Amino acid sequence: MTDILTTLFQAIVNGLMIGGIYSLIAVGLTLIFGVSRIINFAHGEYLMAGMYLTYWLYVFGKIDPYLSILISVPTLFFMGVLTQKIFVNPLIKKGLLGQTILVTLGLSIVMQNVALFFWSADYRSVKTGYSAATMEIANVLISVPRLMAFISAFVAASAFMIFLLRTYTGRAIRAVAQDPETASLMGINISHVGLISFGLGSALVAIAGAIMMPVYYVFPTVGGVFGLLAFVTVVLGGLGSFVGAFLGGIVIGLVESLTGVLFRPEFKEAGAFLLFMFILFFRPTGLFGKYAWK
Repeated sequence: MTDILTTLFQAIVNGLMIGGIYSLIAVGLTLIFGVSRIINFAHGEYLMAGMYLTYWLYVFGKIDPYLSILISVPTLFFMGVLTQKIFVNPLIKKGLLGQTILVTLGLSIVMQNVALFFWSADYRSVKTGYSAATMEIANVLISVPRLMAFISAFVAASAFMIFLLRTYTGRAIRAVAQDPETASLMGINISHVGLISFGLGSALVAIAGAIMMPVYYVFPTVGGVFGLLAFVTVVLGGLGSFVGAFLGGIVIGLVESLTGVLFRPEFKEAGAFLLFMFILFFRPTGLFGKYAWK
C-alpha cells in the first residue's frame, strides 16, 4: 500500500511540474486569442524557435538556459510583433479574420521546414551540471530542473498577471479583449495593443522554451506536440481566460501523469484528450469561460 501511495504522489508531483510548463505556453496562446481573436497555429513553432535559440546560445556561448531568457524573450517578442504587423494586421483591416488561421498554419509549416533544412531532424538537448540532479522528499524523487522549470513558469505567469492588472498597458490589453469597440472609443489604439499582445504571447513561450531545454529535446516538429496541448489547454480552461489557461495546464499535466501510471505510459495523451472531450460535453465554454479577462 505504501508503494502504491508513493507512486501516486510521484505521479502527482511530476504532473504538477510539467503542468506548469503547459500553463505558461497556454497563457501566451490565450493572450493572443483574447486580444486579436485569432488562433495562432504557429504558437508551437515559436516555442521551437525559443528552444533552438536557447540551445545554440548554450553551444556557442556557454550561456545557461535560464540566463538565455534575457536574450530569447526580447527576440521572440520582436518576432511576435513582426508576425502580427506583417501577416495578421493586414487581414484584420480587410475583415478577413478567418484567413488568419490559414496564414498562421502556413507559417507553422514554413518554420518547421526551415528548422529541418538548417538543423536536420536530429534531437538536441542541453546538458548542464544540474540536468540530472534530484532531491528526495518523503520517498518522492523530485527532478531539480523540472522543479526549477515549474517555479520559473509560476513566477512568470504571476508576474504577467500583475502586469495585466496593475499597468496601463495591461489594463488596455484587458479592455480590448473584453470590448474592442468601447476600448477604441476610450482612445486605446487597438492595433498597437494587438502588436504588444502577440509579442508578449511569443515572449512567454520563449521563457517556456528556455526552462524546458535542461529536461527536453528540441527538434523541428517539437512545436506541434506542445502547440496542440496548448490549444487543448486553452479551450479546456475557456477561450480568453487567463486563469483558465493556467489551471487547465496544471490539470492536463496531472491527468497525463496519472494516466501514464495507472494505465500505460503511451495512453497519457489519450487520457488528456478524453478529459478534454468529457468537460466540453458538459461545459462547452470551458471551465472558466464566463470569467474570461475579468
